[in-house]
Amino acid sequence: MAKITRAQFLRGGWGLNKKVVIRPPWSKSEEQFVDLCNSCRACVDACPEKIISTGAGKFPVVDFTKGGCSFCEKCVESCKYNAFEVVSKRPWDLTAKIKDNCLSKIGVVCQSCSEVCDHGAIEFSLQMGGIPGIDLNTENCNGCGDCISICPKDAIQIS
Repeated sequence: MAKITRAQFLRGGWGLNKKVVIRPPWSKSEEQFVDLCNSCRACVDACPEKIISTGAGKFPVVDFTKGGCSFCEKCVESCKYNAFEVVSKRPWDLTAKIKDNCLSKIGVVCQSCSEVCDHGAIEFSLQMGGIPGIDLNTENCNGCGDCISICPKDAIQIS
């Protein structure tokens, strides 16, 4: 059985209620990151997109509802506690997923996500006499999250 803290128990942050926490790009494994990070907020303050905020335990988390990550590396450069991997590696293994409440999936024309996707990960294919169908190419998705804040239905998640 997995150990949970008193705070996790009281907040419901365990089992089926466990929230997915996204750390800044190039963060070390969750266990290493939490051990090394001293919650100094340097990466929060360094982020030009202002998508890194303070989460549970005062550790930094990424909030894609505020915008996407440009992978500028400012968070990594600002850390004095070695909580990040070298930037030559891929920033993370996150990709977008389209939920069933996507407007295009329910017959409403919306292509907001593809308009902000600079990597061609989200495209729409023409359908005869119908609404264009949404296509997600996870090979092209770098997990930047630009598509999250623009979606009017909160129909995209990054994991």
